[in-house]
Amino acid sequence: MTDRFRPFLDAARVAGPLRVAVAHACSAEALEAALEARDEALIEPVLVGPRPRIEAAARAANRTLDGVMILDAPHSHAAAEMAVALVRQGKADLLMKGSLHTDELLQAVLDPVNGLRTDRRLSHVFVLDVPDQPRLLFVTDAAINIAPGLKDKRDICQNAIDLAQALGVDRPRVAVLCAVETVNPAMPATLDAAALCKMADRGQITGGLLDGPLAMDNAISEDAARIKGICSEVAGHADILLVPDIEAGNILAKQLSFMGHALAAGVVLGAQVPIVLTSRADSVASRLASCAVAACMARALKARPAKGVA
Repeated sequence: MTDRFRPFLDAARVAGPLRVAVAHACSAEALEAALEARDEALIEPVLVGPRPRIEAAARAANRTLDGVMILDAPHSHAAAEMAVALVRQGKADLLMKGSLHTDELLQAVLDPVNGLRTDRRLSHVFVLDVPDQPRLLFVTDAAINIAPGLKDKRDICQNAIDLAQALGVDRPRVAVLCAVETVNPAMPATLDAAALCKMADRGQITGGLLDGPLAMDNAISEDAARIKGICSEVAGHADILLVPDIEAGNILAKQLSFMGHALAAGVVLGAQVPIVLTSRADSVASRLASCAVAACMARALKARPAKGVA
């Protein structure tokens, strides 16, 4: 675990484990993610899914399920609905994706009657500790919103700001990324960037400092910003990298992880509680970091309740 993530783990341990509904924990990898976080006193997992498959996954992982609550559900769709119901009923504090497709879990989350919707659009945030970078980087959205429009980007931006604040960044600096740093009507992402900055000026986005359009180099490099003559409190000092679409975000986040050797935590925001997303390719440290980040955000949400249901 890196030094930048360790305070979040320590805070989660001190506050005590949160109960987490794990939807369809039916693979060795999904089960390990939950049990590793349990062993580190971060969460108290409730495993939801077909009991025979959960038990088979435990055998495959050479793990015991002694003392772990298991709620039997016949299939993945039912497991998603049951896990969401646990949260809605106040019987779980967080939601964690098991071995089902993300779309299936989010369908249950977004159910207009029985889901966990708020007035925000769901979005994913990668929190990355990149070697040689002076601060954590928040990359959004690299996993859920395929081609977000301006209204979607407003929520994506606000979700990321709220998470950064929950992790101790008082006024996060948001770089709205594009291929260039000038507004070009032929490049719609640059128009969205300019509009988002004005929305922040008018109080439609709060808590952060926005600038854009910014290219990746001048978002994170003071030298690149200086050479290009960009005078900005954000340029060269960005905390949040708001990408134009899922392809740009996914490539950026995975490049930082696999080529830049960053430790990444991933969480979905915009629902009534944070949702932990783990991948089979995630390291133990990444899984623990994701749970710790989600726990910090969950406690921040409890201190500041969501506004309502969309």
